Amino acid sequence: MSANPQTDMALQEKARRVLPGGTFGNVERETIISRGQGSRVWDEHGNEYIDYLIGSGPMIVGHAHPEVNDAVRRQLDQGTTFFATNPQGIDLAEIIIDAVPCADKVRYSASGSEADAFAMRLVRAYTGREKILKFEGGYHGYSDYGLMSLAPKNPVVIAPFNDADAVESLMKAHEGEIAAVFMEPLQRLIPPEPGFLKAMRELTLAHDMLLVFDEVVTGFRLAYGGAQAYYGVTPDVCTLGKAIGGGFPLAAIAGRDEVMALFDSERAEAGKFLPQFGTLSGAPVASVAGIATLNILNRPGTFDRLFETGNRLMTALAGKLDAAGFEAQVVGIAPMFDVVFAGGPILNHRDLLRGDAKLAARLNALLKERGVLKSSAKYYVSTAIDGSDVEQTIAAWDSAIDQLAAER
Repeated sequence: MSANPQTDMALQEKARRVLPGGTFGNVERETIISRGQGSRVWDEHGNEYIDYLIGSGPMIVGHAHPEVNDAVRRQLDQGTTFFATNPQGIDLAEIIIDAVPCADKVRYSASGSEADAFAMRLVRAYTGREKILKFEGGYHGYSDYGLMSLAPKNPVVIAPFNDADAVESLMKAHEGEIAAVFMEPLQRLIPPEPGFLKAMRELTLAHDMLLVFDEVVTGFRLAYGGAQAYYGVTPDVCTLGKAIGGGFPLAAIAGRDEVMALFDSERAEAGKFLPQFGTLSGAPVASVAGIATLNILNRPGTFDRLFETGNRLMTALAGKLDAAGFEAQVVGIAPMFDVVFAGGPILNHRDLLRGDAKLAARLNALLKERGVLKSSAKYYVSTAIDGSDVEQTIAAWDSAIDQLAAER
């Protein structure tokens, strides 16, 4: 606990006074994180946690990485932001294009939500069609289009994930109306079934649509080239975020040259030019942090170690849940996963909804008491997690799951 609990209480009271609900709208108000280093964070009480939240994904190389910090410090002396094209953003774009299979050109934004919203505008402008096909439960930011999910609403067509036949049927029903299939290649935590992404590529080509991968989460996380490199399926356009900013506000749209040309007033066809800019889009501090982060990720063996760590954690968690007699499964892949307290295969959003949310929330609370911090629905594994972190996490699972079983 903190040496000054009265100060801690005053901070929480101040938060309740100045913030709706006493939070930024992301995690519960009792969690106020004061600092981070490597794989660990500390709250305002001085409690230490192994961090599987990692800023909701951006801190994939850990907190306060010395190479990232050094790059940022050097840039601060040269200026923070200019609202102008700068060498740092150009260099980062070149790295993204070299790494990401679909990327011929890059256009920056400040958040993943913004990148997704502009990508939807882009594909609609390029095709001249109004509708977007997305998947139930897929998250593509806080725009109105991105949030439509539970039932088909014009101009968004909703399909079940991992069901190519249903997608094809919807495409035929809306022939000539759909601009693009807009999807997370790994939806939240649900991996694509073998052949599903390839089917989406073939169907979009057959029906003269674009394929867009929302890689705000998966970009530079499943592989250096993102999910499209990991699964071997190349979309026309993708969105990127989180990892590419190294902990600073930065996201991007990347795609085929002829599609991205709509952002270029000199190349876009008459009436199709799409203005897109933002005050902090491509800011140099975020760009150098992103360059440093991607350089670290591109070192030989980095993703092998990340997957080795994540697979060890997933195996241990699944084994403990089984030994404790829970009907539960660990869903996802090594760099990001979670527990779903339900039986049967988890192939789509409605399968996820079968999970016992109360049990999951209780387990998360028990883990936090034992020094493991995660989001409400995901473990993000960073490259900073080492063997001692893994052992401490497994010990926390053993204790927390035993208590959860005793409470049943």
